[in-house]
Amino acid sequence: MNLFLLLTAIVLGVIMVVGFLNEKVFHLTYEIALLLFSILVGISLLAAASILKNSSAGEILENVRLFNLEDLLINGVLCFMLFAGARHLKLRQFKEQARPIGVLAFFCTLAGALIYGFLFFGISALLRMPFTLPACLMFGSIVAPTDPIAATSILKKFGLPEKTGFLMEGESLLNDGVGVALFVVFSGIVAAEKGGGFFRIMLRELFGALLIGVLVTWISFQFFKLLEDKKLQIITSLFMISCSYVLCEKLECSGAIACVVCGVCFSALRDREEKRAPLDLAEFDSFWEILDTLLNSALYVILGISFVRILQMPHVFILSLAAILCNLLSRSGSIFAGTFLLGSIPDGFTRKGFVVLFTWGGLKGGLSVALAMSTRAMLPELNYHILLGCVYAIVFFTTVVQGLTMKAVYERQAGERKM
Repeated sequence: MNLFLLLTAIVLGVIMVVGFLNEKVFHLTYEIALLLFSILVGISLLAAASILKNSSAGEILENVRLFNLEDLLINGVLCFMLFAGARHLKLRQFKEQARPIGVLAFFCTLAGALIYGFLFFGISALLRMPFTLPACLMFGSIVAPTDPIAATSILKKFGLPEKTGFLMEGESLLNDGVGVALFVVFSGIVAAEKGGGFFRIMLRELFGALLIGVLVTWISFQFFKLLEDKKLQIITSLFMISCSYVLCEKLECSGAIACVVCGVCFSALRDREEKRAPLDLAEFDSFWEILDTLLNSALYVILGISFVRILQMPHVFILSLAAILCNLLSRSGSIFAGTFLLGSIPDGFTRKGFVVLFTWGGLKGGLSVALAMSTRAMLPELNYHILLGCVYAIVFFTTVVQGLTMKAVYERQAGERKM
């Protein structure tokens, strides 16, 4: 039996059923519903595989449960997810709030990664776990970026003030690229520990990816803007992303960085072209919104199905709790430091209220999981599984716990703002 098609059918079936039940009965935020119900599916697969372990059905369920999801995500999905997120970045929209968005997306992401790395290194040293400081800093860069899809969909439920909502969404859209860049830097240090040479790795991985992303996007856009067929425009964008990623893989550059560059460059070229003449890209935008939703939905389902297996790994439970605590401390510490660079706190929030709101609104999503999975080749097996389990725990906690309580946190801070 083709396990890939079987897994695809299971994932799409879960998305369909959960979407229907949530729309008609539960009315939860879509990402929260997907994650919770997918965990139930994962538990059911585990139980069914155990009960039927000596039968052919049990073997099929066990193979599905242990299917190598990392290769599927890294080699087949990550590049499109990164472009889909980065293409939302409209640079001209950030002029009015360039300073606060820049502080949150650049300074706070960097500070959060550093704080998290040092905290987790201290905890792992106390528990005598074999994590080096560069590996912990790389871990910090993985969980520093916030997720724009989860954050935006949850925030729309209760309507933040315009400036604060735009800040949170703008930070989420921009810090994906910052997080990936930090990840490349810290992963380069980890690779250099094995004899790779840090500066050589940075020159190749970072600047090579930037060059490839810019060149491929510029050449592809020259064809894109001349096309009248909407379907060919979509195909051109798919070619642009896959070509950039394949070239980076061949030349040993960072395909993830190149795809983020593709998204940002494409958005900038599109804005420049639309100043001359309006572009009819409604069908193009609709396609990418659907694909973005599908890929992230699939990732949440896969995350839920894999969740039980990850928790069975050694040391994961204790370190997962430590990872969640480090995430909250690093996020709040970086936001607090960033408030002194903002100039003024928007929408009348107190400094404390702003820090609490942005700490609790710092939801993590698909990018963190995908980056964690990409570390498999550079970490010892035990460390890789622990890191992956900790990232799963952070995504689960921020999406479900913080997502479900976000409205209450906002209403409390809004009440203090009015007083």
